[in-house]
Amino acid sequence: METSGGIVAGLSGRYATALFDLARAQQAVDVVTRSLDTLRTALADSADLRTLTTSPMIDRAAAGTAVAAVAKSLQIDDLTAKFLGVLAHNRRLSALPAVIRDFARLNARSRGLVTAEVTSAHPLDAEQQAALKAKLRAGLGTDADLILHVDPEILGGLVVRVGSRMVDSSIRTKLNSLATAMKG
Repeated sequence: METSGGIVAGLSGRYATALFDLARAQQAVDVVTRSLDTLRTALADSADLRTLTTSPMIDRAAAGTAVAAVAKSLQIDDLTAKFLGVLAHNRRLSALPAVIRDFARLNARSRGLVTAEVTSAHPLDAEQQAALKAKLRAGLGTDADLILHVDPEILGGLVVRVGSRMVDSSIRTKLNSLATAMKG
């Protein structure tokens, strides 16, 4: 089997690699990807879920019970639900956002794509995503799999990260640069 090849590292990389290898062995990569996308959205939308994944005050048993209920309510596939149980048992739920990101990188690499993390002030619609993918394909010479984040604090524009490269065209950064320039 192909290894992560340095595209993921650390604790989240190990967990993501384990999940990816299991999903690939069970021919369930697409199903797990959809479940992880659902979890990413739920984490962004639910303060309660974020608290569940980050609070050190929630013990293993309670965390395990809670993630099982979350998985059921979000209709998460069995493999991903069991994986969430392992994270809860090992007290590693706080790594979930990084595991989701690293899984996406592994999946993109396995399909011959690069992963682009894109932060925007507002959600990008399908047309905007297609246009961004076309620009990235032209600039990178290969297709890109988008991981989308919304951060209203950037005010507008985009922050795009591909590997170690970053393009920050956010209005917040432009305003900060202007303020610095005006200070002289």
